[in-house]
Amino acid sequence: MLNWDDPLKTTLPPTPRAAVVAGLATPDEFTDEEATQQLDFALEDTRPHLKSSAPVPPPSMKPVNPEDKRVVNGHTDINQLAPFKYPWAWEYFLNANKNHWTPLDINMAQDVHDYHHKLTLEERHVYENVLSYLTTSDILAMRNIGLAVMEKMSAPELQIYQARQVYEESLHTWTYQHCIETIGLDQGEIYNRYRVVPEINGKIQLSNRRLSSILRADIDLTDRDELHNFLMAYLFFAGIFEGCWFYNGFSPIFALQRRGLMKGTAEQLQYIMRDEVLHASFGLRVTKQIMQEERITPDPKALREMWDECEAAEHAYAGYILRDPILGYSAADHMEQFRFIANRRSRQMGFEQDPFPGAQNALPWLDEQANLRKEKNFFETRVTEYQTGGALKWE
Repeated sequence: MLNWDDPLKTTLPPTPRAAVVAGLATPDEFTDEEATQQLDFALEDTRPHLKSSAPVPPPSMKPVNPEDKRVVNGHTDINQLAPFKYPWAWEYFLNANKNHWTPLDINMAQDVHDYHHKLTLEERHVYENVLSYLTTSDILAMRNIGLAVMEKMSAPELQIYQARQVYEESLHTWTYQHCIETIGLDQGEIYNRYRVVPEINGKIQLSNRRLSSILRADIDLTDRDELHNFLMAYLFFAGIFEGCWFYNGFSPIFALQRRGLMKGTAEQLQYIMRDEVLHASFGLRVTKQIMQEERITPDPKALREMWDECEAAEHAYAGYILRDPILGYSAADHMEQFRFIANRRSRQMGFEQDPFPGAQNALPWLDEQANLRKEKNFFETRVTEYQTGGALKWE
């Protein structure tokens, strides 16, 4: 008990009479008559409990069988990592840690010069609005994984990778903020564009609508309707939000990089793109596992509606950021590539029919951005970047 006259000195409280009954103290410890009366009063409250107490049976010590684990609706110990049922999830976690970096590792000096002295007005428009969309999107992604998805997982090897994913989304947000600060852009104006530009706001609102229904801790995934809703939301998030919109969303900046412009920003996005490829791949594998374990498939009509509204939102966005084409990149290129990547993600989900039959690979160089080894001249960058950024395995 704290001594208020001397906070560094502690005094022991009087020993309760109940402790005497329990054999933990001796009666001669009580010397103050008033305290003894108070303790007698307290003892009356404890007697019913003492009389009715019974030994509490120990919890079940049955070993965890990995075959009993499930992605959702599992009943094994969520705190016991191994034995794994999903060893591939652990591999995702290990691979994610190989792509460790921070935005401070990358030199942005040339970008400052490029933005203020080399970019055209149209190219500045593209650069600023891509950043504006990404800043909001990664915060949305961080909250969705942390608050809507991770807590629904009932196998810890899945949660551990998703915890890393939450960290990576916050790292991506730091990266965009670092670019905005370094270039000297108006932060209030850039961050508020998603609220005032309808074409950017449209993608964010569509995402909020599709994801908000699973931002609840009380979802009963044993209910088939709730499970289907969760499955559709996760398919949207992994397959379109991260698998298409993010993957394709970096390409306008990569188009500038291919012409020797904004190379620091593009290098930042290369690292982010590697993360997002893993995020999308992991999410789609989880959804396929849910479909297999729970014997559930997406409603074809709901799936078609999802593809159509996401294509419409992307079309409006591309028309805004690329209202005036820049050298080597146009809104038509952007949309054709979206449809091509959408077909790829659909096949990863296990669906045989492409949502956009006949779409062509308009940007054959885009995949190179994810697969490019980050090996560099040691005099130009940090040795740790060489060690952690190269030779990742992709699925």
